Amino acid sequence: MAKFTGSKGKLVRRFGDNVFGNPKFDKLLNRKAYAPGQHGQTRRRRLSNYGLQLQEKQKIKLMYGLLEKQFRNTFKKADGMKGETGTVMLQLLESRLDNVVYRLGFAPTRPAARQLVNHGHFLVNDKSVNIPSYGVKAGDTIRVRDKSKKLDIILDSMKRIKGDLELAWLELDKAKMQGTFIEVPDRDQMNLTFDERLVVELYSK
Repeated sequence: MAKFTGSKGKLVRRFGDNVFGNPKFDKLLNRKAYAPGQHGQTRRRRLSNYGLQLQEKQKIKLMYGLLEKQFRNTFKKADGMKGETGTVMLQLLESRLDNVVYRLGFAPTRPAARQLVNHGHFLVNDKSVNIPSYGVKAGDTIRVRDKSKKLDIILDSMKRIKGDLELAWLELDKAKMQGTFIEVPDRDQMNLTFDERLVVELYSK
C-alpha cells in the first residue's frame, strides 16, 4: 500500500483538488483556494506540458493510493485492453475493491476503505476478500461482514449518505449494509476532475 507521509493539506492546495477524498480537505480548499507558501496567493507557477503530465499522474496515484510500480502496471494492463487507454485505466482503478467500498459509503476515505478491506471486514459474493486491489466485476455484491456491522467507522461513514447514491453504476442497500457493482462505469459517470489523457501522453513518449 502506498502511504504518503508528507503534508496532505499542502498537496491538496497545490493541486486545487481534494485527491484524498477526506471531507476536511474540501473545507480547507474553501478557506484557502490558493497554493501553499509565502507567495501562494499572488504567484502561481506555470507548468510546462511535461510538468502538467507529471502532476496529473501524481494526482491519480495519490487519489487511489498506488505506488509507481503499481500504477505503471495498471497502465500497461489498460494499454493492452480494448478501448481508450486512459478511460480503461480509470475503469480498472474504479473497479478496485477498496475504491468500491469507499464509493458505496462504507468508509469515509479510500485509505480507510483500504484498511478495512485489509482487515477482512467485507465479503464479495459472500466470500471473504482482503485484497484492496481485487477487481470487482459487474453483478458482484459487496457487503459488510455481520461481525463488522457495528464498527463506528462504518456506521459514521454511512450516516453521511443522504438518499440514493449519485453513482448510477453502484446500488446500495443501507439496511442490509450491502452494495452491488452494477456495471463498469463510463468516463462521464466517475465524477473525476483530472485529465487522464495527459498520463497517456506521458507514458507514450
